[in-house]
Amino acid sequence: MNELFRFCKNLKEEHHSKKPFDKDKPVSFWSEKDLLNGTVVDAFVMILRTRGCTWALQSGCSMCGYFNDSALSSVSSDELMKQYTAAMEKYTGQPIVKIFTSGSFFDECEIPVSVRTKILLDLAEKTQKIVVESRPEYITDETLSDVTKLIRQKTLEVGIGLETSNDFIREHAINKGFVFDDYKKAAMLLKKYHCKVKTYVLVKPPFLSEEEALNDGISTIQAVASYSDTISLNPVNVQRRTVVEHLWRRRQYRPPWLWSVVEILKSTKNLVGTVRIQCDVTGGGSIRGAHNCRTCDTGVLTAIRMFSLSQDIHVFDDLSCGCKEQWLDQRNLESLGFGSCVDFSGEMR
Repeated sequence: MNELFRFCKNLKEEHHSKKPFDKDKPVSFWSEKDLLNGTVVDAFVMILRTRGCTWALQSGCSMCGYFNDSALSSVSSDELMKQYTAAMEKYTGQPIVKIFTSGSFFDECEIPVSVRTKILLDLAEKTQKIVVESRPEYITDETLSDVTKLIRQKTLEVGIGLETSNDFIREHAINKGFVFDDYKKAAMLLKKYHCKVKTYVLVKPPFLSEEEALNDGISTIQAVASYSDTISLNPVNVQRRTVVEHLWRRRQYRPPWLWSVVEILKSTKNLVGTVRIQCDVTGGGSIRGAHNCRTCDTGVLTAIRMFSLSQDIHVFDDLSCGCKEQWLDQRNLESLGFGSCVDFSGEMR
């Protein structure tokens, strides 16, 4: 057990929420745009409130605050099905359905096999593509044999939060709890069962400078391209009760610049062939999310969304702002200091 493991664990114990949740209702659901076979379509998204990610209950990742929306206590199969039914009442035939649990859909401690079976059988009758997420340890021959039979000829995409191809960063900055080889084995197993692999890549884990984070994002995308059908670039946003928030409140962490996100996308798209690269900047433009200055944030975020749907790096051609020089200066200056520079772009809240 390293220091980061203990720190992540202690933060949760110190700030354990007693907030009651309605276990019959999902965390949220909505519709958004996505790509299906090269065409922009609507996707229906739901987040089920489970007992929580098993890894988060043990310790958790340094940047992940999704446990704040978890029940942190047992959720029955009946309650989970009521959540699913409540969300699906708003389903209007979208060809993609995404089910998130703030943990792992294949973790039977979160989603019992009986619930998983009912959900997948129902979606196999209604939609073309099903998207879920899982840590590598739950992606097994037995599980994939089971679920692929349930969905028959429909497409299943499984997202894996690898974050970085660098094992040292994953252990000592993110506290992810698995190594790169675990990810590779899981990805190859998914391919064996003709499932799609979505790899999540984190932009700017704590304790990395802007330049280090940028370079790590580029090298990670190159390392996972051969295992992935989609690569999802995830810039860190400051979530409650996390190591990242602990550092951020002490002005020892700045979320990534949007210029860094753009640079990673531009530098890697032509290197990954037909692999799709997408980026959903959660909290983008806010002091807690990836941001530049208030003047250019909206335009840069719009270009990133356009790129995610078009895969055309030319959407970035006309982006410019005076703050780009400040971003370049920070990349140079941080190499002379220790970690991330102070963020003077707004007040903490």
